[in-house]
Amino acid sequence: MKKGQVVEGFVTRIDFPNKGIVACEEGTCVVKNAIPGQKVRAVINKARKGKAEGRLLEVLETSPLEQESPCPHFGQCGSCIYLSLPYEETLKIKEEQVRRLLEPVLSRQQEDWHYESAKANPAVFGYRNKMEFTFGDEIKDGPLALGMHKRGSFYDIVSVKDCQIVDEDYRKILVCTLQFFQEKKEEGMAVNFYHRLRHDGYLRHLLVRKAARTGEILLALVTTTQTEGIPETELLKAWQEQLLQLPIQGEIVGMMHVKNDSQADVVQSDETVLMYGRDYFYEELLGLKFKISLFSFFQTNSLSAELLYNTAREFILEALEAKEGQIVYDLYSGTGTIAQMLSPVVKKVIGVEIVEEAVVAARENAALNSLHNCEFIAGDVLKVLDTITERPDLIVLDPPRDGVHPKALLKIIGYGVENILYISCKPTSLARDLEVFLDNGYAVRRCVAVDQFSWTGHVEVIIMMQYCGKKKN
Repeated sequence: MKKGQVVEGFVTRIDFPNKGIVACEEGTCVVKNAIPGQKVRAVINKARKGKAEGRLLEVLETSPLEQESPCPHFGQCGSCIYLSLPYEETLKIKEEQVRRLLEPVLSRQQEDWHYESAKANPAVFGYRNKMEFTFGDEIKDGPLALGMHKRGSFYDIVSVKDCQIVDEDYRKILVCTLQFFQEKKEEGMAVNFYHRLRHDGYLRHLLVRKAARTGEILLALVTTTQTEGIPETELLKAWQEQLLQLPIQGEIVGMMHVKNDSQADVVQSDETVLMYGRDYFYEELLGLKFKISLFSFFQTNSLSAELLYNTAREFILEALEAKEGQIVYDLYSGTGTIAQMLSPVVKKVIGVEIVEEAVVAARENAALNSLHNCEFIAGDVLKVLDTITERPDLIVLDPPRDGVHPKALLKIIGYGVENILYISCKPTSLARDLEVFLDNGYAVRRCVAVDQFSWTGHVEVIIMMQYCGKKKN
């Protein structure tokens, strides 16, 4: 295959992440945003050393697995990939993806390992508890839009008024906000969206967070400080009043104005002004209460997070075998959910997290839940491990998408603990890290994929490892 060549073929499978494997007369190529069983036409945009990648041009034949999508934005919005498939089929795809990634690594170990059936999302629709909607336009110089990036586009925005992965409250808040600023533009006010090429404009993002258990909602309007021709105080007050009058199921407990003049298309704060209520909300998980601020990390699917953490706790309790006086390291601990979940069954949990705001939240949440055997330390895992004098009996790893830093990985292995639990949000990083664990005497005992994000290409994986003392020569 050559760059620029147009090919046709059938999608035989999907590899993580979102890599459709297409069998053509000319060979095999990778095409994103395809569905198993489809016949597609693609143009090759990269060909090197016998490997080819293509861009999807057209679906020539639908897959026998496909059905009508429940979302009118499917195919335009870049978020959901598998929404035209039955949910059970998407779960099989993710389970097989993880297996294909891990089996070549784990085939090296002599010890038995159990690959369990993937765990389904408890709520396949309306499951997200956080959304970052972007202001823009659907076509160049078109009307103001608010929603998600169009598939394959950095600039165009789809107003996802009927998005199915959030509940009705999100949709009402989005529509109300969009209509409000559209009307202000029609009245002649300069409430233009922030143009990501020209770096001018006012409106950037709408951030919505809603607790699944308590129903509390936190809102933030993210803008630049380019306010020429905009009576900002009156404008934001009117927006606030409109939203507070909305007939919604949840309760808006806080509204904020976030000022962000960064040229990068990211949601961040140069300054945050509290407009209404409080700057945090409460969520409940596994019988524990969590105080969550606007930017603090928390799993974006509360119900599936309970499933994830329940499964992790089951693996850990089995490994501990009712032993008393255990000290657990919770590395990359975030807001301390795992630490607090383990607190009642161990002597002490020490959490390490590089984001200071998350550590502050973890301490507050532990106090909120009257848990006094959790210690949270702010700092890089690689450096903080040298300062902790108490040695662990078990280690929990829940690293970011890139996995564990190679130097930190060797330091963790150096403790020689009998059991290590690894929660991964990127199976490719997990497979890479597992090779190092296996080379240093560890073997995988249990493995399961957990679907946190229905219809998307993302999947979480939980691995329980045991030290067997057999190191690579």
